[in-house]
Amino acid sequence: MDDTDRQLLALLRDNARTPVVALAKKLRVARATVQNRIAKMEQDGTIVGYTVRLKPEAEAHRIRAIMSIRIEGQRAEQVSRLLRGHSNVVALHSTNGRWDLMAELRADSLEAFDQVLNAIRLIEGISSTETSILLSTQKL
Repeated sequence: MDDTDRQLLALLRDNARTPVVALAKKLRVARATVQNRIAKMEQDGTIVGYTVRLKPEAEAHRIRAIMSIRIEGQRAEQVSRLLRGHSNVVALHSTNGRWDLMAELRADSLEAFDQVLNAIRLIEGISSTETSILLSTQKL
């Protein structure tokens, strides 16, 4: 991957629906070059898909939070598998340092959010959690 590929990926992250002609103009390369690079990155698995970003207030799940999770002993795979299958966990990240996992949670209401927290805290292998509700988003 070279600088042109990295610049192309940055443009696609900003707006994956940007026409190839516009991408080529911004990168100062031929349209065919952009098409070929995108096709290559799709084929080699660098680009695995495209998505839609919504403004936070447009989403049904209005309560968003990050939960830091500490796992007991050698139970990381078991806990991760259960969290990946949980409908309110939208992202799961392994980390280093004090916490083993960071989970992004979403819920429709504070009552539903409370139920999600309680359910996750009951998962066998989780020793402690700390949760922060996300109030606003500065950059997507």
